[in-house]
Amino acid sequence: MIEIKGAAKTFRTGARVTAALEPIDLAIADGEFVSFIGPSGCGKSTLLNMIAGIIAPSSGAIVHDGRTVAGANTATGYMTQQDSLLPWRTAAANIALPLALRRTPPAAIDARVAQMLALVGLANFGGHFPAELSGGMKKRVALAQILAYDPPTLLMDEPFGALDAQLKLIMQGELMRIWENAGKTIVFVTHDLAEAITLSDRVAVFSSRPGRIKAVETIDLPRPRDPLRIQFEPAYRAVHQRLWDLLAPEIEASRAEAFA
Repeated sequence: MIEIKGAAKTFRTGARVTAALEPIDLAIADGEFVSFIGPSGCGKSTLLNMIAGIIAPSSGAIVHDGRTVAGANTATGYMTQQDSLLPWRTAAANIALPLALRRTPPAAIDARVAQMLALVGLANFGGHFPAELSGGMKKRVALAQILAYDPPTLLMDEPFGALDAQLKLIMQGELMRIWENAGKTIVFVTHDLAEAITLSDRVAVFSSRPGRIKAVETIDLPRPRDPLRIQFEPAYRAVHQRLWDLLAPEIEASRAEAFA
């Protein structure tokens, strides 16, 4: 579904040049769940933005579903950490927005919105405004919004980062349930190693800046996975230790650079 071919990114501000990403090569299969993890500033979100077509690589290319990404990639749905729901629109109206922008017939919009509200467990909350919803409910509305127009790929940049620990586990379970039913390809950026292991088929560990993929680890824990209990399993602890051994030196290198 996604081919990252030697994609690198350098930012220029006047005379200042910042190398954000060294050339990245990675292939992500249709229906696969892949997480990016690494220290702050290592280019994880930059690479996600290149897949979305928000920014262009300085060299190399991104190919999505057989087409080179050049400009906004409308075949992806993008969910960020920040709440992007419009406060003056109800949950149902927020979910309907991308369909309306695509000039979908009103009857089809209504049917699709009802389907999405049921999928995320909010069938009785379509008439509520964001201010009337809990943090977890708002995240589910945001997820329903990007699922509504049925993109083959979901890009998720720390979508649960602002939630408390208990609610984050609940949302991880919801996301896995929806992913297993919908068969989407998901690329997920997180700073939370436990979250990456719980959700993913594979985890790409990034180095400190300029970012490169240090290792890609297959997470061979059986599915379905229970986010509330998986961390107590011996196999999980072994995977966590292996990934932490890869990640810890990069976090330390990033910290040393920040305070140099």
